[in-house]
Amino acid sequence: MAKYFDVHPENPQPRTISTVVDSIRSGALVAYPTDSCYALGCQLGNREGIARIRTIRNLDDRHHFTLVCHDFAQLAQFVRIDNDVFRAVKAATPGSYTFILPATKEVPRQLLHPKKKTVGVRIPDHVVTQALVAELGEPLLSSTLLLPDEEEPLTQGWEIKERLDHEVEAVIDSGECGTEPTTVIDFSGDEPEIVRRGAGDPSRFE
Repeated sequence: MAKYFDVHPENPQPRTISTVVDSIRSGALVAYPTDSCYALGCQLGNREGIARIRTIRNLDDRHHFTLVCHDFAQLAQFVRIDNDVFRAVKAATPGSYTFILPATKEVPRQLLHPKKKTVGVRIPDHVVTQALVAELGEPLLSSTLLLPDEEEPLTQGWEIKERLDHEVEAVIDSGECGTEPTTVIDFSGDEPEIVRRGAGDPSRFE
């Protein structure tokens, strides 16, 4: 059964955050809130966690996983980014955007798009998410908590606990979070491409 953690949305309890991060380091898969909607997350090198996310969401190998980063310096360790893209991404973070970029060698191969060798990265504007990745000290490997054959992501902690009680080790509830996934911008080609329109305003990339 999943452990249920009630976390203050503005002042996350350090002890609770530390407990969750310890479980992530021990191989746990967690459901946690972001500024767009809930996500599934595990440690970067957690092969079993990656496989479990694929199973829960029924994902194929072309799915772009997202590295949820604490800040821009951390993000830049995991993707290659030129000056023009740097300025565009920097201006939109933190926020409800995911950026697809060429990955560096720091990213495990099983996370890469098989042909493009890209990965998603984002810096969320959410106090609890920021507390988690700050305590973890590395990006949190994530995917939107959108179940197969459902159009809307799950947004309530208690419902996630009911639905995924035997699929995840922990559910973090900090009250209302977003109901839309991130806006996804692919910067791996010659021009930015809006792959998904979501919570972030896409007009700045059009």
